[in-house]
Amino acid sequence: MNRLIRPAALALATLALTSACSGSGGSGDKADNGQQAVRAEQAAAPAVTFPAPRQAPSPAATLAKVPAKGEVILEQGPFTDRVRVTALKITDKPSVTGHFAITSDVSDVLALELRAAFYDERGRLVGTGSFQYAEEGEAGEAAHGSAGHSGPRAEGAGIDFTATPKTPLTGAPASAVLSVPVLVNE
Repeated sequence: MNRLIRPAALALATLALTSACSGSGGSGDKADNGQQAVRAEQAAAPAVTFPAPRQAPSPAATLAKVPAKGEVILEQGPFTDRVRVTALKITDKPSVTGHFAITSDVSDVLALELRAAFYDERGRLVGTGSFQYAEEGEAGEAAHGSAGHSGPRAEGAGIDFTATPKTPLTGAPASAVLSVPVLVNE
């Protein structure tokens, strides 16, 4: 008789363990339904988004490769593949001048910012300058929509620009790096 009890107890234990692990039974189904509801709620929740940076990254304090005296380099960035910047030069004022044109489409430019980082002969940062262009707000919309608007436009043939420092530089600039941190089209 003892021989029959052991296999029966083992079979009963195996059945109980199998039932508990497989999730069959009334309470297991309720747990799965709860997990499915949580997954559906997570899928319906909006994705987390972060605001855009409020300002462009600071220029490098020193350059690894020092440009030639008088050279202005266009820094590659998120907008440089759809613009053409030509006639770049550093002036005695000091400032960086050039010509900016959109190449990707013909939509109007609403806002544009160009930043110039000025470097001395050793490649050390001596200051920054900027050029801003905006056709936003009431004045921009009035000029943009009026037939008599004769000012420069960044779209089409493009515009000439001058990026000038707002504060005095800490040394004599020998070269510059130009970046395009803001470009907003219609």
